Amino acid sequence: MGAQVPPSGGGGTARKVIGGLLTVFGVLGMLGGGALAAHAYSNAGQETPNDEYGNVMWRDEPVDDFFPITLGGRGGYNGGLYDPKRAIWNRVGISPETDCDKGLTRYTLKAAKDNGCKAVLRATYVDPTANMVATVAVVVLPEGPESGPREKVYAAYQDHLYDDGVVTPYAVPGTLAAKWKYRNGSALSPVGGENMPYVVAASVGSVDGYIAGDLPGEWSDDSDTDRESWSANADDLVTLFRAHMDRLQRGDTQ
Repeated sequence: MGAQVPPSGGGGTARKVIGGLLTVFGVLGMLGGGALAAHAYSNAGQETPNDEYGNVMWRDEPVDDFFPITLGGRGGYNGGLYDPKRAIWNRVGISPETDCDKGLTRYTLKAAKDNGCKAVLRATYVDPTANMVATVAVVVLPEGPESGPREKVYAAYQDHLYDDGVVTPYAVPGTLAAKWKYRNGSALSPVGGENMPYVVAASVGSVDGYIAGDLPGEWSDDSDTDRESWSANADDLVTLFRAHMDRLQRGDTQ
């Protein structure tokens, strides 16, 4: 996918411990998902024609389907998107808060609200090395042409690439993401196609709280490169999640 994943700091024993932790966190995420299902998906179960399903799937899909337990594969388009063996991200928790004000920051929030933001759904993921943490957000906007609300929110993001965090981190108590708050990179992209009134965004940071760009001495000139590498990881996650949204609309998430 082009993104560079930070190297793991542990050996075989550490990987086994991390694997066990992620299994537990997956269960916690599922439990957290129940709250979101009750809060945001109140119309689950209503029947909708296939060509219009994209408009309502944010509230009709079971939360564990909307936010997969794992995401991976090259670009998500070659059949490996949900294969745990190819996972690039493992879900650790789902936010029960869906208010737009809770999920976005500054300029991105203003653009979303100016364009009729209905809800912001968020989930937090950790990479298999347990070094990177990310919160992915799905911004629900009014129905309209691709040149409408989606593109206007995207334009605002482009105008503030370096001075907006985009997605508010969702820290998950009792997990590797318990202290997640420092964003090192972000990305945002509209979901294409008809009946898909969504923008997908992500903020990425370090599990240990490392802040990008804070490089010492002779490496200080590489600060921008450091931030860009984190944003590249955020962009990869957004690409994966957009692929997931496409498959969710088609009913092809197996």
